[in-house]
Amino acid sequence: MFTENKEFYIAHCDNGPLYLVGKMANRHGLIAGATGTGKTVTLQVIAESFSQAGVPCFMADMKGDLSGICQPGAMSSFIEKRCPEFGITDPQFKGCPTRFFDVFGEQGHPLRATISDMGPQLLSRLLGLNETQTGIMNIVFKIADDRGLLLIDMKDLRLMLDYVAKNAKEFTTTYGTITSVSVGAIQRALLALEAEGADLFFGEPDFDVFDFLQTEGGQGVMNVLAADKLMLNPKLYSTFLLWLLSELYTQLPEVGDQELPKLIFFFDEAHMLFKDTSKALVDKIEQVIRLVRSKGVGVYFVTQNPDDIPEAIASQLGNRVLHGLRAYTPKEQKAVKAAAQTFRTNPNFRTEDAILELGTGEALVSFLDAKGAPSIVERAKILFPLSQIGAITEEQRSSMIRNSRFYGRYDKTIDRESAYEVLVEQQRREEKQAKEEAEAAEKRKAWEAKEKEKAKASKSKSSSKSTKKSTGKKALEKTINTTATTFGRQLGKSIFRSILGGIFKS
Repeated sequence: MFTENKEFYIAHCDNGPLYLVGKMANRHGLIAGATGTGKTVTLQVIAESFSQAGVPCFMADMKGDLSGICQPGAMSSFIEKRCPEFGITDPQFKGCPTRFFDVFGEQGHPLRATISDMGPQLLSRLLGLNETQTGIMNIVFKIADDRGLLLIDMKDLRLMLDYVAKNAKEFTTTYGTITSVSVGAIQRALLALEAEGADLFFGEPDFDVFDFLQTEGGQGVMNVLAADKLMLNPKLYSTFLLWLLSELYTQLPEVGDQELPKLIFFFDEAHMLFKDTSKALVDKIEQVIRLVRSKGVGVYFVTQNPDDIPEAIASQLGNRVLHGLRAYTPKEQKAVKAAAQTFRTNPNFRTEDAILELGTGEALVSFLDAKGAPSIVERAKILFPLSQIGAITEEQRSSMIRNSRFYGRYDKTIDRESAYEVLVEQQRREEKQAKEEAEAAEKRKAWEAKEKEKAKASKSKSSSKSTKKSTGKKALEKTINTTATTFGRQLGKSIFRSILGGIFKS
């Protein structure tokens, strides 16, 4: 419930109402507690209070329960009993303007990002790559940037990886070592991710985070992400939400501290964000959380145990609501003790004991005061939401999607020229050139063979003529010699005769 003093009535304790101060709402917060203790209702109460003040919110709906925030609630015996305790005489039940989104485009408007938007760090986390493979991914993105190749969807990335692997020798000197083994491992991880349907998330039109910052009729719009299917891949879920948060940090302008935040971002099942996450990425998350508040964004982590949040990030969460915890094991008992120590002590009760005694709908509450100091922890009852508790029908959801101003805006995919088309065309040109060169080489080879055969034939003919000429010359010489011999012999005979004949005659 929003007051004129820009404060949000969230809970009620023995000392009266507990308010979340509007200008401290971007100092982030924590909603924690075991399953079934009331975390989802607390989230709904806080979110609809912001909506009434004109502040939009984003939240992931794990089981469909939060979809009811779009419909007015109704009086029940439980609410009727609580009204006098909270000082409420006539609750005005109403829903919040709501838009539904879904990464898979089934239960809401599609939410997409390009591969380039996701970046190598988050993509490596999503694929579960090791340090070496992450280094290769960084190189692939750098080469794509240097060559002006857009990485939009998964086919762009797959072909880009193939291109880099085939030309590894060319790139190694400038960018570093690229091994076919690492590239192959990344390709296999991409195929596994695609088999889980994650390829639907990558593409265009990519989501504009400014579409989260909408109001209708003076109320902040509730942006509800259907996450029941997305939760089947915890790494995709947490990486996707982290991408959204980083996009808000990157794109929103600096606004400093304001009377009210521009957006409240609820990060449900927050423990998934930090599971199997490298220290380098956790440090990056801590930096984003610290700086995004200057963009007017408040981040509220929702988790089963406060111990799920790394200390460097937990220290930034000034507004805290802690529902009951369970302590059956030594580890859980230690976690309860650690959680108790995060609150400013109340002399009227022992915090550690109260954590174990809290009933459903009860919580330990500590909000920042107007000066930014944490208030003394109070044991309180959370207000009931004015919107519907529980899921809406499929017909109601479909109707709201069709009537949304975003209907049709993100539904149809766009496949403009990107790395895939450029590399395919380049490969086609190279293959055509190689074919032409091969054909030219074949023609040259055939021509050379023909010329060689021609030269050989010419040489053979010349040799034959020379042989015939030589034979004719020899025959002529022989004839001449024979003739000369015969003539000489006859002449000799004649002379001999004439001499001898003259002698004989004498």
